[in-house]
Amino acid sequence: MGVAAAGGDATRVHVPGALPGESVLATVEHRSSHRAEAWARLVEVSTPSPHRRAPACRAFGACGGCVLQHLDYAEQLRWKAGRVRTIAAAQPALCAVPVADCVASPRPLGYRNRSKLVCAPARGRDPAAAPLVLGAYAPRSHDVVDLAGGCRIAEAPLDDVARTLRKVLMGLNVTPYDERTTTGDLRYAVLRVNHRGAVLATLVTARPAWPSGPAVAAALAAAHPAVTGVVHNINPSRGNAIYGPDDVTLTGDPSLDDEIGGVRLQLSARAFLQANRDVAALAYAAIAGALGVEPTDVVVDAYAGVGGIALTLAPRARAVIGLEENPAAVADATASAALNRAPHVRFQAGDAAAGLRGIARADLVALNPPRKGCAPAVLAEVVRLAPRAIAYLSCDPGTLARDLGWLATRGYATRSLTPFDMLPHTPHVEVLAVVGSR
Repeated sequence: MGVAAAGGDATRVHVPGALPGESVLATVEHRSSHRAEAWARLVEVSTPSPHRRAPACRAFGACGGCVLQHLDYAEQLRWKAGRVRTIAAAQPALCAVPVADCVASPRPLGYRNRSKLVCAPARGRDPAAAPLVLGAYAPRSHDVVDLAGGCRIAEAPLDDVARTLRKVLMGLNVTPYDERTTTGDLRYAVLRVNHRGAVLATLVTARPAWPSGPAVAAALAAAHPAVTGVVHNINPSRGNAIYGPDDVTLTGDPSLDDEIGGVRLQLSARAFLQANRDVAALAYAAIAGALGVEPTDVVVDAYAGVGGIALTLAPRARAVIGLEENPAAVADATASAALNRAPHVRFQAGDAAAGLRGIARADLVALNPPRKGCAPAVLAEVVRLAPRAIAYLSCDPGTLARDLGWLATRGYATRSLTPFDMLPHTPHVEVLAVVGSR
C-alpha cells in the first residue's frame, strides 16, 4: 500500500496497490473524521516503480493477504528495515541504536505452515457447479475470495489438501455457514503442516451437532495420507474469532509435532506458532546467541506460547520458566519439554505480570508479546528481577519502541534492533531488540 499526500493539505492518503516512489491517479473514497487520513482506489499507475514486479498469485489484489507481492523481494526487505529505522529514530531512547538489515526468509514463497480458509456460499456463480468456496476475506469486507487456484505462500501440501477438502465437502453436501442468516454448518477450515509434510485439519462449525463431520474426516484422511488428524472445533460466537472453546477429534491424532531449529514442539489444534518455520528458527537462534546463556542462569520466557523460545534457550541454562496465559498452550509446551528431555524447564498458565511476581530471580528474560506489546506491570516486574539482558521479539515495531523507551528510563539500554521478515509479501515485520542493564 502506498501512502501519499493529498493536494495542498496534510492528509495522508492510503492507496492499495501503489508502491513507494510511484506517480498514480487515485480516487479518494473515504476520509477519516478523526484524523488527517484518507483511503483511495488506484485508477492508474502513471510512473511505475523500477521495483514493481508481476505478482506470483492469481488472487493478488482480490485477496487481502500478500499486498506487497508486486514489489521486488529485495526491495521489500529494504522497505521493512527502513520502516523500523524510521520508528526507532522517533524514539529518543532508540535514535542512536543500530538497526540491522532485515533478515530474509529463506523461502519468500511456500513458507506459510498454516492455511486459514473461510467456508462460504458461492455467490454469483452456478451453485450446482460450485456451491461453496474455501478462501480468504477480501480487504475491508466479509466477501470471500475463492482460493481454489491455490495460495502461493502456503507450504506444500496445504493447497492440495484444501482442494481435496472442497471436493469432499461438496460430495457430502456440506453447507457453508452464512454469517448473515446464521444457517449452514462449516465456518472455517484451518490446515497446519509440519516439517515432515504431515497435516492436521481443524474444521470449525457454529453448532456442536455436525452429522457429516465423521464422514468428511474419513474421506479427507483416505484421500490424503498426509492428513494425520482431523479435529472438529465448535465456535457459536458471532464475532471474528476463528476458534471456539471446544474440540472433538474426528479421526487420527488431535495434535501435530513440529520442529524449529532442532527443538521439537507439540501443537494442538488451536496452538499458535509463527507461520514461517524457517525465519522463526533464525530468530530463536539469534535470541540464544544474543543472551549468551550460562550454565548457572535462570531464564524466564514471558508470553511463552508453545515453548519454542524457552526450549531453544534450555540446553545451557540451569532452569527455564515459561509464562503463558493460554492453558492449552501451556499443555503443549509441557509436552514439548518432555519431547526435548528438558525436565529443568517448566511452564505455568496465567497472567504474565502475576507469574513474574512469583519469581524471585532471573538472570535473563525473553519477551514475545502479542501486537499490543507488554503491559506496564509486566515491564515493571522484569525490571524488579534485574536480569543482565533482555531479548524482546516483537510483531509490532511501534509498541516495541514504546516499551523500549519505558525500559530506558529504568536503566535498560537497547543495544541492537534486528528486523526479521516473518511474513514475506506483507507489511508485517518482526523485530528482535537486545536490551542490557547499564
